[in-house]
Amino acid sequence: MNYLFKIQDLTKIYNGKKVLDIPSLTLEEGKIYAFLGTNGAGKTTLLSVLNLLLPPSTGRILYKGLDIWNSGKDKISVRREMTMVTQNPYLFDTTVENNVAYGLRIRNFPRSEIKDRITQCLAKVALSGFEKRRAHELSGGEIQRVAIARALAIEPKVLFLDEPTANVDIQTISILNDLLEELNSQLRISIMVATHDIDQAYGLAHKVFILEDGRII
Repeated sequence: MNYLFKIQDLTKIYNGKKVLDIPSLTLEEGKIYAFLGTNGAGKTTLLSVLNLLLPPSTGRILYKGLDIWNSGKDKISVRREMTMVTQNPYLFDTTVENNVAYGLRIRNFPRSEIKDRITQCLAKVALSGFEKRRAHELSGGEIQRVAIARALAIEPKVLFLDEPTANVDIQTISILNDLLEELNSQLRISIMVATHDIDQAYGLAHKVFILEDGRII
């Protein structure tokens, strides 16, 4: 088994309250995992710790064998293999193509490659032809898909999504689920989804973990 993440004795404490308490968890590479729970269960915090956005209070997180919080290795190089789409993704008040290109430009990709990746990523999320559309003209579901296209443009190894279907309609939920399955099966992207949607969790993921009060039950 090629593991992606291995968690050992992980805790996260906010203001004296333990919001994560996970003694052990192993996540395989190339899988879709869903973390299912109500608001406040610890789903977003767990994704943020795995994604190097929040440090754990105690414990170890191994990423492909590397102790990412205690190794002293440059975390930016590890972080660049991952990306996260939040529940309410922020788009810049500009065109769709400029939003998708953002991560590529700050990495100094050539202009021709940026253009090609924009076209490819918008096609993947069924938004071909939206390049010149302004962010404020988009529906909630379209915003979510542009955010995913922006994430895909940098070719991540791991894609984190926090409540991706919370503010979208049924049709968009179906589009998003099909897209995530395709990204996993064709590009072998490992996907971690935090959700309160039982149907999405069990319909999409290879394995579902239920969180309650920061613990996996």
